Amino acid sequence: MESRAAVDDAALGREAWAVLDANWTGSATVPAPGLYPHQWNWDSTFVAIGLARRDTRRAGTELLSLMAGQWGNGMVPHIVFQPVRAEVYFPGPSVWRSREHRSAPHGVGTSGLTQPPLQALALWRIWRHAADRDTAAALVRRLYPMLVAQHDYLATVRDLGGAGLAAIVHPWESGMDDSPVWDAPLEALPVTGAPYRRAGGSCGEGRPGGHHDPFVTLALRYRDSGYDPAYLRDEHPFAVEDPMFNGIWLASCQALAELAPVAGADAGPHRAAVERIRAGLLERLWADGLFRVRDLRGGGLSQVCTVGCFGPLLDRELPADRVAELVGVLESARFMGAAGYPVPSCEIRAQQFDRSRYWRGPSWVNTNWLLRRAAAVHDLAGLARILGASTLRLVRQAGFRECFDPFDGSGRGSRDFSWSAALTLDLLADTVEE
Repeated sequence: MESRAAVDDAALGREAWAVLDANWTGSATVPAPGLYPHQWNWDSTFVAIGLARRDTRRAGTELLSLMAGQWGNGMVPHIVFQPVRAEVYFPGPSVWRSREHRSAPHGVGTSGLTQPPLQALALWRIWRHAADRDTAAALVRRLYPMLVAQHDYLATVRDLGGAGLAAIVHPWESGMDDSPVWDAPLEALPVTGAPYRRAGGSCGEGRPGGHHDPFVTLALRYRDSGYDPAYLRDEHPFAVEDPMFNGIWLASCQALAELAPVAGADAGPHRAAVERIRAGLLERLWADGLFRVRDLRGGGLSQVCTVGCFGPLLDRELPADRVAELVGVLESARFMGAAGYPVPSCEIRAQQFDRSRYWRGPSWVNTNWLLRRAAAVHDLAGLARILGASTLRLVRQAGFRECFDPFDGSGRGSRDFSWSAALTLDLLADTVEE
């Protein structure tokens, strides 16, 4: 006879599948019904990760659909627009005007920005878990050159600091749009243009909207440059080295090194990239026991500590003393030690902490999943168990919400959120591998 826990897990798994099926377009999974009607880079990649243990073909289709939006210069956009209801979401294709750019894909509308390069890690997980090895190997061979081009783009066009790290040029590229670490760089911007209302989920009182917004100012300035790399290097007012973005990039380089033999390629360049990114993280972003955001325009490191500061823990070869310091902060009253549900997206004691505002306090399934993986690669089994069990407790209590109150666990933002459902499937497997 099955235990009550097994029955409950099976029911939760069925509910997660129902969400993913409802949000499936036939080629991709939208983040949430109604509010987010297109394919988002980070979201689809987390969906592929969640499906890796369960459905190799659909996980692969998710990545292939996203990579159909890849630009000729290697950039993987943060939004690939669905033709239906293309202009319902703002900013839509008419704002980005990607089709006017010679590097953009023909017949596919996209944004002009990117997001954390998680795709190689997702592909590695699909390869690792696939029962059909031939199908998985064919997927690796197909995607591998696209991912190499993506990484080459980051190493050339986005190394704005000249030290081996990729810079993001808009908060939307971080995946953590309204994090308080962007406040200072954004406050320095000249804001022009007409008021508008930006679509987007809220975790309570809502996202900024209905006013002159620096987010749109940045996007339009980059667009009006013709998405010119020289403009990014010399003129664009927002350029930030983010530890989460670069920690994910490093982990994806490690994944590419392991996938290279499957694709018949040399792993050496990927191993060299790992060393370069690690050196940049340690030399440029480490201060006072944490990795911090570096503002390349305003100068200096952010003093705001967020969940993004732990991104380099994804590096399985991060020096042990740095791992110990980071885990000490993560488990302290600044984060997990004072919250009922891990992991707050901003340090609880920070002036900017707000348990109800988007990325300024709430807990998210995707960042919890990343930190759970980080704990596992460093053999921190106890921390990994806590992160997994606490995240499942959130979705059991409040459903597959976009984010959650870190104190009482109540759901916030969109309902039936795809990455929350997909990563729940992975967490229910109850195993974590290196």
